[in-house]
Amino acid sequence: MNSVATREIPISAYEGCSEDELSHRITVAKKALGEQVLLLGHNYQRDDVIVHADLRGDSLLLSKLAAERSSHPYVVFCGVHFMAETADILSRSNQTVILPDLAAGCSMADMAAIEQVDQCWEELGRMLLVEESVMPAVYVNSAAILKAFCGEHGGITCTSSNARVVMEWCWQRREKILFFPDEHLGRNLANTMGMPRDQMIVWDPYQPYGGNTKDAIRKARLILWKGHCSVHQMFQPTHVEYFKKTYPGIQIIVHPECHEDVVNLSDLVGSTEFIIRTVKNSPSGTIWGVGTELNLVNRLKQEEVDK
Repeated sequence: MNSVATREIPISAYEGCSEDELSHRITVAKKALGEQVLLLGHNYQRDDVIVHADLRGDSLLLSKLAAERSSHPYVVFCGVHFMAETADILSRSNQTVILPDLAAGCSMADMAAIEQVDQCWEELGRMLLVEESVMPAVYVNSAAILKAFCGEHGGITCTSSNARVVMEWCWQRREKILFFPDEHLGRNLANTMGMPRDQMIVWDPYQPYGGNTKDAIRKARLILWKGHCSVHQMFQPTHVEYFKKTYPGIQIIVHPECHEDVVNLSDLVGSTEFIIRTVKNSPSGTIWGVGTELNLVNRLKQEEVDK
């Protein structure tokens, strides 16, 4: 590995810079570092970040791609904390993963603290044989310590793409699933699988027994953590109804982290990569209403000018 000379530069050196100056500095730095650095840009980043990215995509895809490129000893992940953790877990022994802003977080991922999950598991254990009857399943958009919790208790991690397969895997092995931290992804999947509503409960970590009766917990097959993505909860059924009325022939495609009332009115539901692939592969002249993060939607609009 080539050595890299580094020096700490105070943030004040950048605060007064224009966008053009910042972009120029990044370009110069990338050229100087060459193959030593791989810059990852998550789909939700702004265009002025994405333009410098060597690779762009969702967090797990980027983490896998970075690990396959072990010739790059430094991986800079332009995303949030759990994304850089995932890249670090999958990275090769010669790679160092860098998160530019250590304060960059995800509201949904922050809604399940390990202390709360431990308490939930303890409370469930007072009325159930949890290790035999409850399978913990955590969304990949979560902290590494929550993934470790699932591993410790025989559980599993899922993505929005494979969550249905993961749920089926869980129910083949245990009676109940504790699904966290996003309740909407879990509920939307359970709805498509035909699960009765009285077999789902929501666990509020700020309430004793999650705000549920013991009878409801014993009856439940799916325990949904009370957590959500603040971006995807901005979309409302009235938005879908308005755009369907205003633009005849429009197709509404949304992320499964949206509320079920939005999902049920939409034409297609899927992961970020599914949304991108579907819109890009659609015929020219088609009209799309896309329910996910704004930067990604605007980028699709700029790149798919015939739609």
